[in-house]
Amino acid sequence: MPKQLLLIWAIICSGIIAYLCLTDSGNLPVVNFPSLDKIVHFCFHFGFTISWILFFKKELKGKEADDYKAYLISFIFSVFFGITIEILQNALTVTRAADISDVLANALGAFMAVFCAIAFKKQIDKI
Repeated sequence: MPKQLLLIWAIICSGIIAYLCLTDSGNLPVVNFPSLDKIVHFCFHFGFTISWILFFKKELKGKEADDYKAYLISFIFSVFFGITIEILQNALTVTRAADISDVLANALGAFMAVFCAIAFKKQIDKI
């Protein structure tokens, strides 16, 4: 798959996550499920990190330690993106607030994405 397409996909995923995290929570459906918010944060950052890993693996291909750089860059980017979103939720919205447990769920999702990318390296390398 061309790296430009992977970049576009990663940017679209990032934009969707930012939009959904910063939109007025009154516009979102109410679902009564324990810890659903944390599950959503975990899933968002799992997908976010995987999409950026795919891009960075293509971007860094052929360079020394390219896989581990792709994993590390994507993980760090995901964590900082999540922290930034939490800060923006607190600063720009009236229906949302920053929550450290959301940051932890984001980081856990990013960590699991890296773990899965390493575990399924052969399959990911075919993309």
